[in-house]
Amino acid sequence: MPTLDDVYRKFGEAAEAAQLLETELGTMLILLEATNDGLITEPNPERAKDIFDSINRHTLGQLLNKLNNKTQLLDDLETLLLKAREARNRLSHSFFREHNFRRNSDEGRALMLEDLESIHNALLNAYKAVMLLSGVDLDTAIETNLPTRHVPI
Repeated sequence: MPTLDDVYRKFGEAAEAAQLLETELGTMLILLEATNDGLITEPNPERAKDIFDSINRHTLGQLLNKLNNKTQLLDDLETLLLKAREARNRLSHSFFREHNFRRNSDEGRALMLEDLESIHNALLNAYKAVMLLSGVDLDTAIETNLPTRHVPI
């Protein structure tokens, strides 16, 4: 039977997927803004910092809205991304409130884990789809055991 630690661990995995998705969408938006402002060919550190600081404060919903206003890249992913946004908002704002005392029983924790798995899948599927737009196929990278270590900047 699942433990409370199992629930907390799965919550963390889902939260990580949400942050990965937000980071990749933010990266896409930074690239679009920097390109539109000509920062690729004519660097302007002050403007680059302003763009980064502004985007860094955006929520997942704000990132999606801003990207949709600037590009049609995400049009084919709209349903997937809206589902991910709803999942992320439930996770962050109401998951434990909705499940309340379920944490105190084996059956309740099993329901919580099932819900978290669904949330995690929605977020991970959206992240993988967005990564494909950036030219990275995460499924292939995992299957072929590509290196996954961090490379210092």
